Amino acid sequence: MSSRRTYHHGDLRQAVLTAALDVIATEGPSALSLRDLARRAGVSHAAPAHHFKDRAGLLTAVATEGFDLLAEALGEAKELKDAGVRYVRFATEHPAHFQVMFQPDLHRPDDPELLAAKERAGARLRESVAGVPADGRGPDPRLAGVAAWSLAHGFATLLLSHNLAGPVGEQDPEEVFRALAGLLFASDRSQLPRE
Repeated sequence: MSSRRTYHHGDLRQAVLTAALDVIATEGPSALSLRDLARRAGVSHAAPAHHFKDRAGLLTAVATEGFDLLAEALGEAKELKDAGVRYVRFATEHPAHFQVMFQPDLHRPDDPELLAAKERAGARLRESVAGVPADGRGPDPRLAGVAAWSLAHGFATLLLSHNLAGPVGEQDPEEVFRALAGLLFASDRSQLPRE
């Protein structure tokens, strides 16, 4: 009888997802292989395919989990700037999810569970934008949402890729983001700095 264990726990799906997030965080999504993840989880090489079918299925699960976590984080926001700060915090606390979520070539962008998770996160952002008075966000809430998302996503991406080390320096990135968001979505335009 072989001493090698081929299945060791009841939550194989989560064990493989956790191993995948570790690989993505250290080596990037291109380094993922179901066979390697099975080895890391201590299960047979076919076991992960039972839950995910293939690499795209696994990355779809990572993206879905990421959007669910993002929706949860945004749901606790008090106002738009806070939602942006929570978006940036999510990216820094979940960089592996963040890497996969916005790369539709890695996963199945038409997956129903992924689409539902994306909608939940998008709804949270739209709720935050709707809370900004019209004179602070402009006449088109949809464009204001795109602006808010672009600012938070761009800032988070630049932060994760270490491109803000010079401009941000030793400052708290969340406070820097809060100041930037204040420039974009000022409820009183007279408070904006003049050139």
